Amino acid sequence: MKKTLAMLTGILLSAHSNTLLAKEVPFAIAIHGGAGTIKKERFTPEKEAAYRAKLQESVEAGYAILENGGTSLDALTASINILENSPFFNAGKGAVYTHDETHEMDASIMEGKNRQAGAVAGVKHIENPIDLARLVMDESVHVMLSGDGAETFAQSQGIKLVSNNIFDTEHRYKSLQRAKAKMKKAKETNKDYQAAHQSLAVEYKVGTVGAVALDKYGNIAAGTSTGGMTNKRFGRIGDAPVIGAGTFADNASCAVSATGHGEYFIRYNVAADICARVQYQGKTIEQAGNEVIHDVLKPVGGTGGVIIIDAKGNISLPFNTKGMYRASKASGQKTYVGIFKDD
Repeated sequence: MKKTLAMLTGILLSAHSNTLLAKEVPFAIAIHGGAGTIKKERFTPEKEAAYRAKLQESVEAGYAILENGGTSLDALTASINILENSPFFNAGKGAVYTHDETHEMDASIMEGKNRQAGAVAGVKHIENPIDLARLVMDESVHVMLSGDGAETFAQSQGIKLVSNNIFDTEHRYKSLQRAKAKMKKAKETNKDYQAAHQSLAVEYKVGTVGAVALDKYGNIAAGTSTGGMTNKRFGRIGDAPVIGAGTFADNASCAVSATGHGEYFIRYNVAADICARVQYQGKTIEQAGNEVIHDVLKPVGGTGGVIIIDAKGNISLPFNTKGMYRASKASGQKTYVGIFKDD
């Protein structure tokens, strides 16, 4: 009898121990809805509350998947879908206008355990570009597909094309008209397209959504989606679909999703540079992120920010602009939501 009780006690203690261990496995997620000239005085209390609620909805959706044993890829895709489906952010439904008054979208996704990645660029009829980027990763032999070819692939995978005008929003259209007027005035003065473009404020050159996540299996991943740059021309593509620039993930270092003036993020290979500093220089994600965002990009005029997560569940959210829409949640912690620099 005593032997039986001892065995039962041992089994119960073992089960209790396993339960404690399971709870101690870290999992976490962080999201962003873009960085830029985000000034508090431009927000009514109602508008600010609406933005914060949408950010919280997004991060909570991804966190719930992680909490229930879902993968980092599933979590970040769900979070990004919510942001793509909102007119608040420059991706999907809230995508900015091109010079020709249409919408062209980019997205990418990357898995940290094996560096598998997928990306799409310049798509016009895809409701959720991050979903197509994931299909490119999972179901094609390529990493990046663009334009009509990407949409043909989408149809082969059962994704229905949508009308480009479902992405139309009044506030983005007004922003396009302001950008065109500013560039016209600058061009009349400078007689030069490049100089006129440089005269545009930061708010016309930035805007992206993204997510990074760590699941209970120790795998990290990153994803980014964007409508690009207001008044863009000539099929311009930014950093969001470029692996290493706007998105990067490796279990050996970290996962990064970027937002900002894409040309700089491409030139300076921002996402991969941050992870390389972590892996090869032994720096924390906070150190690496701050170095690249503040010491590398800012002096040369590169504006924006990144969200970073490592395989231990540490999160860092550095940016060098007035604000960045962002949120995060880690196991055992409260949800954090921020918009302005002092949040």
